[in-house]
Amino acid sequence: MEPRIQYAKTTDGVSIAFASMGEGPPLLRLVPPGMAHVQRDPAMYTGPFEQLPRTFRFIWYDARGTGLSDRDAIDFSMEAMMRDLEAVIDRTGLRSFVVLAYGGSVPVAVTYAATFPDRVSHLILVNGWTNSSDLVGSPGYEALEALVDQDWTLLTETFARVLAGFDDPRLIVTAGEHIRACIEPEAGRAFIAAQKRYDVSALVPDVRAETLVLHNNNIRFVPVRAGQKLAAGIPDARFLAIDSEERAVALIEEFAGTTAKPESVKPGAFRTILFTDVEGSTAFTQRLGDEKGREVLREHERITRECLRAHGGSEIKTMGDGFMASFSSATKALECAIAMQRAFAEHNQSAEQPVLVRVGLNAGEPIAEEEDLHGTAVIEAARITAAAAGGEILVSNVVKELAKGKNFLFADRGETSLRGFEDPVRLFEVRWREE
Repeated sequence: MEPRIQYAKTTDGVSIAFASMGEGPPLLRLVPPGMAHVQRDPAMYTGPFEQLPRTFRFIWYDARGTGLSDRDAIDFSMEAMMRDLEAVIDRTGLRSFVVLAYGGSVPVAVTYAATFPDRVSHLILVNGWTNSSDLVGSPGYEALEALVDQDWTLLTETFARVLAGFDDPRLIVTAGEHIRACIEPEAGRAFIAAQKRYDVSALVPDVRAETLVLHNNNIRFVPVRAGQKLAAGIPDARFLAIDSEERAVALIEEFAGTTAKPESVKPGAFRTILFTDVEGSTAFTQRLGDEKGREVLREHERITRECLRAHGGSEIKTMGDGFMASFSSATKALECAIAMQRAFAEHNQSAEQPVLVRVGLNAGEPIAEEEDLHGTAVIEAARITAAAAGGEILVSNVVKELAKGKNFLFADRGETSLRGFEDPVRLFEVRWREE
């Protein structure tokens, strides 16, 4: 199955290609520029792409200047790499997630984890280092340096067959060609030069995420001592030398696979309730037919569930053309609702049948019973959703008050009569469009 490739826009206007697969806690993979290609990677790196999506929502992307991202943006400075990473994180709505980084992307991952300690739950660093001085003197690195300004094909084939430490015969044969598909010679040489300036020595003590450092004994241009130094600098990091990249996948699952799932429903807890409802679902199902109509609703389900996972929402139930979910935080619920509407808006730009979704939120102390929620707060949330138009987010006054000071934009829609409620309820529209 081909990955569903999407694009994120960086703050300096660069288009970054990314994709995801699987369900579960999010895991964001970082690979050095020139080794990643969102469309080719699943067939190239079969081990991680077959196994990790069984446990995680597995997300990967191409850095600028490489793969399917903007190839003209040849800037591999740490600042540019951080902009690429932040664009993907913002576009996918990630709040707390696992970061998996390889080789030259390890300094980028360390920089992000040290800068945003509340965002990274687990950090897995494979074949990494803190600064380029850790590499100088190794025979592999000296060989790489000697080939930089020589024939590009020779450099990529030497890297793949001699220096990288691959243990998969198929990977050894095909990796050189894969690198050449990922990056042009000019950009490849620019990245090799840029990574010499990466230095996270001063940042590693600030990493607070649970950290696992893995190092392949067979890689020839990053000595094992570089990985040991990296692990020693990160508080409470675990270090393990390995002889097989295949073993790394199992270790990753064991280390981070127990990441907390969204909260389950607890009796008596104060919750924010979110409903979605697809506008006109009956009409377009009759027009398109059952099969095509179901395809449209599946897209609603996919986007909704991705956003719930990313924002810690608990799916309570689905009603065919709508969802009911709960959150322990009104802020998270609002962020999730906004992420949903932005995702639907992007989908609708190219969709044959647009998906217009109403979203409504209320908060209170619902009755928890057999993994379901009941009571006035829930009924009112459903009625608020029914009062919205497709593409709108409507919330009760209590949700607005809970989110005070959190930089959400609300428009007062006045008092509205809701079916089954004697007194009118004041509703607010959440302004979610970026403009």
